[in-house]
Amino acid sequence: MCLRTVFVAAFALTVAATASAQVRGTVRDAHGYPIPSATISDVAGNQLAVSASDGTFTLSQPPGQIEVAASHYVAVVVTINSGPLNVVLRQPLETVVVTAYRSALGSSDSPASTRVLDQQQLQQAVSPSLDGKLREIPGFTLFRRSSSLVANPTTEGVSLRGLGSTAASRSLVVLDDIPLNDPYGGWIHWEELPELSIHSIEVVRGGASDLYGSSAIGGVISVIPVRPQTTGMQIVTSDGSESTLDDGALATVKHDAWSGLASGGLIATDGYTLVAPNLQGPIDHPSNVHAQNGLAEVDRVLPQNGRQDGRIFLRSNVLNEIRHNGTLVQWNSDRLWRGAAGADWRDFALRLFGDDEHYRQTFSSIAANRASEKLTRFAFDPADELGAALRWHRPIGTHALALAGADTHDVRAEDAEQLFTGSGGTLDTSARQRQTGVWGEALFTPSQWTISGSARVDHFSNFDARQFSSSAAPVQLPAFSESVFDPRLGLVRRITQSLAWNASGFRAYRAPTENELYRTGQVGQQVTEPNANLRSERATGWETGFQEDIRRYGSSLRASYFWTQVNRPITALTLSVTPTEELLKRENLGQIESRGVSLDYAMQPASWIGIDGGYQFANATVTKFAPQPALIGKWIPQVPRNMATTQVRFTRPRIGVLSVQGQLTGRQFDDDANAYLLHSYFRLDAYGEHNIGRRVVAFASGENLFDRSIEVGRTPILTLGTPRLARVGLRLNFGE
Repeated sequence: MCLRTVFVAAFALTVAATASAQVRGTVRDAHGYPIPSATISDVAGNQLAVSASDGTFTLSQPPGQIEVAASHYVAVVVTINSGPLNVVLRQPLETVVVTAYRSALGSSDSPASTRVLDQQQLQQAVSPSLDGKLREIPGFTLFRRSSSLVANPTTEGVSLRGLGSTAASRSLVVLDDIPLNDPYGGWIHWEELPELSIHSIEVVRGGASDLYGSSAIGGVISVIPVRPQTTGMQIVTSDGSESTLDDGALATVKHDAWSGLASGGLIATDGYTLVAPNLQGPIDHPSNVHAQNGLAEVDRVLPQNGRQDGRIFLRSNVLNEIRHNGTLVQWNSDRLWRGAAGADWRDFALRLFGDDEHYRQTFSSIAANRASEKLTRFAFDPADELGAALRWHRPIGTHALALAGADTHDVRAEDAEQLFTGSGGTLDTSARQRQTGVWGEALFTPSQWTISGSARVDHFSNFDARQFSSSAAPVQLPAFSESVFDPRLGLVRRITQSLAWNASGFRAYRAPTENELYRTGQVGQQVTEPNANLRSERATGWETGFQEDIRRYGSSLRASYFWTQVNRPITALTLSVTPTEELLKRENLGQIESRGVSLDYAMQPASWIGIDGGYQFANATVTKFAPQPALIGKWIPQVPRNMATTQVRFTRPRIGVLSVQGQLTGRQFDDDANAYLLHSYFRLDAYGEHNIGRRVVAFASGENLFDRSIEVGRTPILTLGTPRLARVGLRLNFGE
C-alpha cells in the first residue's frame, strides 16, 4: 500500500450492473489499492459476499441497498442504481499512519505510539522553524532546549522517549522514505525544506530499526511532502522581532498525467545573545541564521485499465545557510544538495537518492573575562551520500499482508582542518561508511486483532579511514564492521469499537557517525574530542497501553508505558572542567535506561473549540558503567523527567482562529555528572488568524509571552533560550 501519505481511512466502492442483474464491484482504499475481506451485506445483516484478495466481489441478486464493511473501517450503506457508485467511508477519529509499520493502519490498530501534525497544525504553530512546530509533541526535544534558529548545528539531534542525543540524533528523520539526517554528523537541518512543501508529519515514538536500520532507536519522524493536485500558487510572508523573516512560495501545476511543483523559502533572524546577561563580555554577539531553501519535483502518473496504478517522480532540493554562533569569530555555513528519483508501481516502490554537502565551521578560545578570543581552527567537512531502497507488498488471503524490502547507502566524508594554535599546520581525516539491510514484515488482521511481526538484518562497515597531518606521518585508522539483527513484534486487541489495547517489543541500533569518530567539536567553550574506537549502540525496548476514541464527544486518548535500554550508548564524558572551559570525550558508556509513561489526548467539546496535548514522564538514567561507577544512577544529560503540552484552539468562521499553546518542561542536567542543573520552565505561546476575502489570511503569533528565562545549557557558561518574540504575516492563495 502507498506509505507516504497521512489520509483519513477510506475506500471507494464501484458497482456496475449487467443485463443479467449481476453486480460486480471492487473495494479499494483512497489510493486505488484493493481492500480484501470486506463484507457485503443487505440492510438486514445477511452476508451476500466477501471481497477477494484483489478487492473484487460479485452479487448475483443484488438488493436495493447494501452495507459494505471491512475490518478496522466504519461501515457504509450504498444504494445500487443504474450507474456506478463511488462511496467513501470515513473514520473521523482515527488518523491512518503508515510510518510505523509501512502499511496503512488506523491509530487504534497500530501498536506504535504515533502523533500526526496535519497541515493546519503546522500552519498555526507559532514558530517558523520545523523543530519549533514539533515541540507541540511531548517528549520531542533537540539535544538542547534552544531553537534551531539560534542553535549550533551539532546540538540539533532529536531526542524521543527520553533517550537524549549528542551531536547525532537517536531518531531518524525521513522525507518520502529517504533519510534526512546529516550524512556526516547525524544531526538534522531543520531549515532544509520549504515549509509550504510539507503536507504533514508523522512522529513514531519507539525503536523502528527493524524497518529503517540505523538511528531509529528513539523513533522515526516522517515528513510527508505535498503532492500537486491542482494548478495554483501559495505565498506566505511574515516579519517579527529580532528581525525574524519567514517567506515562502509554492507553485503547483497539473496537466493530464503530469504534475509538478516548485517551492522555495527564506528564513532568517538577527537572533539574540545566548550567554546570560550577567556573564556577557565584549566578544558576545547574537547567535542567528540566514537560510535559503528550495525544492522542485516532477511527477508522472502511470495509468492502467483506466485508473492510477502508480507514479514515477524526480525531485531535488537545496539548503544554503550561514550561522553566527555567539561571537565574532565563531560561525558556520552549509550548502546541501539532495536529489531523488523513484517509482511506485503496483506492489513495488523504488527510491534512488544522493546528496552533496559542504560544511564549514570556525572555532576559537575565549579569555576568562570574555573580553577577547583567538581563532584556533577552521574545519571544512565535505560529504557525499548515495543510496537506494526497494520495497514490495502483497496481500495473502483475506486477513494477511506480507511486506519486504532492501536498502543501502554509502557515505564518503572528510574533515580538513587548518590549525592556528601551537605550530599550526593542517589535519585531514577521511573515511567511508556503508549500511546495507534487508527486512520483512507480516501483518495479520483476524477479527478484532492486529498482529504484526518484522525483522531486519543490517551490515554496517566503516573503512578507508586515513589521517594526514602536516606535522606527522600518515595514519591508517581502525576499520570495523558489524552485522545486526533487529526484530519487532506488535499486538493490538480491539476490546470494544472505541477501546483498543496495544503492546510491542523491539530491538534497534545506531552506528557511530564519522563526526563522532574523527572530528573535535565545540559549542561555546565546551570542547568534545572524538574517539575512533566507538562501536554501535544497541537498544532493547517494549511498551504497552491503550487507546480510546469517544466519538460522541469527539475525543481520543492514548496512554502508554515504555521501557528502553541502550547498551554501549555513545555519550560525551567529562574529562576536565574549569570555571570557563570544559573538555569532554566521546565514549561508549555501559548502559542507559529510559522508562516512563506518555499520554496523548484530543477532544472537541463544541464545534468551535478543540483541545489537544500530551504528557511524558521519563526516568532516564545510567544503569551500567564499570570504569566510573559514580555515574550509575545519574540522569541522562538534557532529558527532563516531566514534559507537558496543551493547545486550545478557538474557531469562528467570521472571526478567525485563536490558538493558545502552553509547554511545561521539568528540570534537567547539562552534563554526565549532573553537576550543571537547568531549571524547569513554563512557556506560553499564541497564534491568531483572520480571513481577508477568499484568498488572503492575516496572522500573528507570539512566543514566550511571559518572557520567561529558559536555561538552555552550561558549557560551562550559562546560555538562555528564546525570549519573548512577536511575528505578523500574510498567507495568499491563488488558482484552483
